[in-house]
Amino acid sequence: MPRLVATDLDGTLLRSDGTCSERTRASLAAVELAGIQVVLVTARPPRWLHELVDVVGEHGVVLCCNGAFVYDVRARKILSERCMPAEVVGQIAEDLREALPGVAFAVENRLGFGREWGFGDERTTAQDLTAASLEELLDPLPGKMLARCDGVPAARFHRVVEEVVGDRAVVSYSGASGLAEISARGVTKAAALGEWCASQGIDRADVFAFGDMPNDLPMLTWAGRSFGVANAHPDVLDMVDEVCASNDDDGVAQVLETAVGRQQAG
Repeated sequence: MPRLVATDLDGTLLRSDGTCSERTRASLAAVELAGIQVVLVTARPPRWLHELVDVVGEHGVVLCCNGAFVYDVRARKILSERCMPAEVVGQIAEDLREALPGVAFAVENRLGFGREWGFGDERTTAQDLTAASLEELLDPLPGKMLARCDGVPAARFHRVVEEVVGDRAVVSYSGASGLAEISARGVTKAAALGEWCASQGIDRADVFAFGDMPNDLPMLTWAGRSFGVANAHPDVLDMVDEVCASNDDDGVAQVLETAVGRQQAG
């Protein structure tokens, strides 16, 4: 039995429509009742977590923005942050503008979301904080830098961004086509989870981790036992210890129900 369960949200714990099923809610409650801690580890920024306040663990904390923020959802408070230095953001932006003309940027910081005028997707609104350039959006410092470039095929875009950024920062892909998520060097889901577990006195061998996308790979590699939902990215399915049912079939819940059942039977 694990001492801690770490799970991604979108595409893993949540169904494709973004909801958390009653079965999954019940399994999370049963796990915590059995004395096993549950930690949500997600690419979502703090502002997208409030609707899930009843899903977070008893402690109320989520490791979000791919590990940049430790966020108390109930108190709506950033507990710790690992942000990108302004000079690094500026250098990366300058180099990406040269390599990808037309690229546009946005940021997630402790106060919320800000974007350049040219950055847009299905979630951006007229009420977003906007600026003529990224450099005007660096106070407070960003936990995550976002980049898009309309008209450039997603595969080529991600390849170029990774090549340009190099080892100056961490480039992640969490499933949104054509969106590059860039974090400070060393900031990953694995790093954040490792720090959390160390603070709780929990060894990595006692951790179950669930995920579906490449940004989950560091966490899945780090954990004592890794699970990929059946709908996961091929790179995830190739490396996990076990493949469980899909997110729409409550795969995480199925694994947790079995684990709790074995503990009770023992």
